[in-house]
Amino acid sequence: MPFQTLLMVGHVVHAVCPGKKAGETVRTAIHDFEGDQTYSEKRATISRSTPPLTRSSPRNTNALVIPGGRAPQYIRLNPRVLEIVRHFATAKKPIAAICHGAQVLAARRSFGRKKCSCYPAVSPEVTRAGGTFAELAMTDAVVDGNLVSAPAWPAHPACWRSFWACWERASSRSA
Repeated sequence: MPFQTLLMVGHVVHAVCPGKKAGETVRTAIHDFEGDQTYSEKRATISRSTPPLTRSSPRNTNALVIPGGRAPQYIRLNPRVLEIVRHFATAKKPIAAICHGAQVLAARRSFGRKKCSCYPAVSPEVTRAGGTFAELAMTDAVVDGNLVSAPAWPAHPACWRSFWACWERASSRSA
């Protein structure tokens, strides 16, 4: 959803994935809430990777979106991913993290004392990494400085609306 949303409003969007070359397929999964004690996982969109992670330059990029789902538990192990996250956190460029995306921020300890929402099962990682867990309804998002976060995909409208506003504020400061 974030990929298509940002393309829709005219941004150049790069989907980078460790171990994937430009044009290779990236399968994604979505967590769904069906009344069980935890979520179920279903196959979601199939997208194409754009520039390889090794050639991605965060200096020439205005904002970072860290996806939810299962990807964060893997991408947080990649040193290059953590370098990119560090750049955005240090430069105070807009960062969005949804659902399990907070795991990547926690791996890099990129919270400071910022409020961050995430899927509730990830909240211990947020607090251990120095963040403040923001317990929200599954449809809400929280903004703390350059960080926009939300607990799960039902919050996409609130998250991307907030992210867009955060991005516009950052753009007006750098203009």
